[in-house]
Amino acid sequence: MRSSLRRASLGASAAVLLGACASPPPPPSPSAGAGTIPEAWLERPTAAAGRLQPMPVRPFDVSTDCRFRDEAGYLTVVRLDIAQSDVRAFSAAVDIPRRGSCRFEGPFTQTRRLPSVQLSASDGCTVNIWEQGEAVTVGFANCAGRCTRGAFDYVWPIIVDRSNGQCH
Repeated sequence: MRSSLRRASLGASAAVLLGACASPPPPPSPSAGAGTIPEAWLERPTAAAGRLQPMPVRPFDVSTDCRFRDEAGYLTVVRLDIAQSDVRAFSAAVDIPRRGSCRFEGPFTQTRRLPSVQLSASDGCTVNIWEQGEAVTVGFANCAGRCTRGAFDYVWPIIVDRSNGQCH
């Protein structure tokens, strides 16, 4: 009797585990109607109370000349001037305690305006700049050549608060 209960219990456990590994159903297609996002939410994403919505695709402005040092000594210095998603000035420097430093200064060519700004250099370094609410984020890709050895592994994106021009 015990062995048959044990086998039944093991069988039920196996079925639950296999069910947990199943893929979720695919999302409804836009033509289905149920999964479409109302046009008003795309124009004004904050109108969708309680639901995260995509940021609107529109040109943005930011201007700052800021310096930030955190409690660990990580130092960021940024000069950024963007009007209607056109970059007028950009340079950044990051010093990482006991790791080294990076300098992100020209020459850069603007290769994208929307949905985010992108700057590219001939050495492969790419700077991506996008808005997130009242903040603008500056991220770096393939820029290890602009850093002392190994420092690029410790570079974080730079956040600029548009309301006051401070960075962190």
